[in-house]
Amino acid sequence: MSGDDRQNEEDRQKELAREHKERQAKRAAEQSAKARRNTFIGAAVAVVVVAGGIFAATTLVGGDDTSNAAAESTPSASASASPSGSPVLPTALPSSTPKAAKDVTCTYKRDKSVPHKYVGLPPKKPNLKLSTMTVKTNHGDIVIDVDANATPCSVNSMAFLAKKGFYEGNKCHRLAKPETSGLFLLQCGDPQAKADGKNKTDGQGNAGYVFMDEAVDVMPYSKGVVFLTQPLDAAGQNSSQFAISLSDENTQLEQVYSVLGVVKSGLEIIEKVAEGGVIVNPDDITGDGGSTAPKIPIVIEKVTLK
Repeated sequence: MSGDDRQNEEDRQKELAREHKERQAKRAAEQSAKARRNTFIGAAVAVVVVAGGIFAATTLVGGDDTSNAAAESTPSASASASPSGSPVLPTALPSSTPKAAKDVTCTYKRDKSVPHKYVGLPPKKPNLKLSTMTVKTNHGDIVIDVDANATPCSVNSMAFLAKKGFYEGNKCHRLAKPETSGLFLLQCGDPQAKADGKNKTDGQGNAGYVFMDEAVDVMPYSKGVVFLTQPLDAAGQNSSQFAISLSDENTQLEQVYSVLGVVKSGLEIIEKVAEGGVIVNPDDITGDGGSTAPKIPIVIEKVTLK
């Protein structure tokens, strides 16, 4: 093959690759328009600079379903730079100003737009004394410290679903690993997930209701941080899904997800399962969403909050 022929062949391959990439992007956009994915796409996350902050107070959702839960923050050393210049990553939720139960009201809005399992709406008045969430799995218990003062409506929702047995039998549908997603985390809470690499709707399901964001931008998603997930381009669409960060590298994620708590014990359970690899779902055309279930299934047997 002459030099000109080789160059023409290289140009042709580049053009084919470009067209393939454009077709993939078009299909992903079309799929996104059909169903709001209750996940975030690793390739689409924004790199952000870690900023410190003490979570001071939350203005909770009132009677207006379209109003956002707002958060105030003040400078803190919780994620400030160390002498070497590296960020000091937090190991617990930033402290928050104690609230009186009578001053807190949560609003949950019915949502039938995605696959779901509806067990009712949580009460408007949360229990502000809850501090621990235990996720009992087929591999052992994962214990999470939560702060009902910092995220009262999020904790209230989890407590309600736990009491209704919503999570019992739920398979964690997504294990994102650096080599497949650029992230390292476990995602659970889709009640319809099969986690078998075949179900096209894995990652889309919720509890049949949504609620506003809380504790957003108060801490990076470092190893052990637990946060609620929602469609990447959405806000105020929290429901039953949550993710557990397994690496400090996840601080690259833009801080747009509501922080629920920090793992106190049991993280090694997920890490051991992660060594078994993932099942890639070829029908997930976005390339990441609900496509990478753990090969060794993680099944939630019971969730309790106290």
